[in-house]
Amino acid sequence: ASAGQFNTLVAAVKAAGLVDVLKGEGPFTVFAPSDAAFAALPAGTLESLLKPENKDKLVAILTYHVVPGKVMSGDIAGKSLDAATVQGGKLAINATDGVKVNGANVVAADIATSNGVIHVIDRVVLPN
Repeated sequence: ASAGQFNTLVAAVKAAGLVDVLKGEGPFTVFAPSDAAFAALPAGTLESLLKPENKDKLVAILTYHVVPGKVMSGDIAGKSLDAATVQGGKLAINATDGVKVNGANVVAADIATSNGVIHVIDRVVLPN
């Protein structure tokens, strides 16, 4: 929250009721979409997701960006793998040429938190 480029993500986490979960013991690896990534969603998508009646869908999308454990970029360098998410789906991570997560680019890596690590991605990834 203190980084300043995740205002939309923070608002979405609060709307989804996930604050306590993500403040938990962890560790967690969060692939965090920047505010610009949320802004790139089709018009009206974010506003729709933030409505109370769409909370379950919002929770699914946000937890799809979270992997249990602390995965640093050095742990996956040169590898291509599928990672199980808190949501239950899998993220396709390719770290053979830069790092991509379901096609989104990691634009900043290894931001340490008290209970894990954040990697900033340039678009919102959606579960199937």
